[in-house]
Amino acid sequence: MAEGKFIAYYRVSTAKQGISRLGLEAQQKAVRDYLNGGNWELIQEVTEIESGKRSDRPQLAEALRFCRLYNAKLVIAKLDRLARNVAFVSALMEAKVSFVAVDLPTANNFTVHIFAAAAEHEAKAISDRTKAALAASKARGRKLGGLREGGFGQPEQRLVGQRRSIQTRQAKAQSFAADVFPFIAEMLNAKMSLRSIAAYLNAKRIPTARGKVWTATAIKRLLKR
Repeated sequence: MAEGKFIAYYRVSTAKQGISRLGLEAQQKAVRDYLNGGNWELIQEVTEIESGKRSDRPQLAEALRFCRLYNAKLVIAKLDRLARNVAFVSALMEAKVSFVAVDLPTANNFTVHIFAAAAEHEAKAISDRTKAALAASKARGRKLGGLREGGFGQPEQRLVGQRRSIQTRQAKAQSFAADVFPFIAEMLNAKMSLRSIAAYLNAKRIPTARGKVWTATAIKRLLKR
């Protein structure tokens, strides 16, 4: 039984299908039949009219943005065609958004990883070749760099780790700011106060990057990024 918040993503191959709703209504019905009966909320429905010649998926990016904003799960009608699409698989993996496929409810992020196994295999092959080259170099007597327990490099190692942690948090905050800014920009153009904007975001149940409620101060900090 479905529970929680969902963002629906539909895909049709041509503009003609989008206008005639050929295939789209079937996807919508599949999603609603799956959600029916549970404690769920379908917050947004996004439709991609996709040309076979295009590799970008702007509406998928929009759906994933909504998922991040609302802490919602992406729901799609059919996984079989989408999972074979490199652009879809790549976007879904990078977004780190939970999803459910109506035609294969047991599928998860691990399933998506399987479909991307070929690319991962190639990356591993490159890594293995690099390690083999380093091992061969060491066997020839070349001294390889490295940090030793208790050695001079240990404080530097901790410093590098701290810097990377800060960079990760900053990157996450910047990404979230990019997701939520379109909402805030519209309200600023409408001459809404920072307090009113915060109240609107809270009413929409869009949390801050740290999962907190919005305040006028939080809005001001975000605008300074």
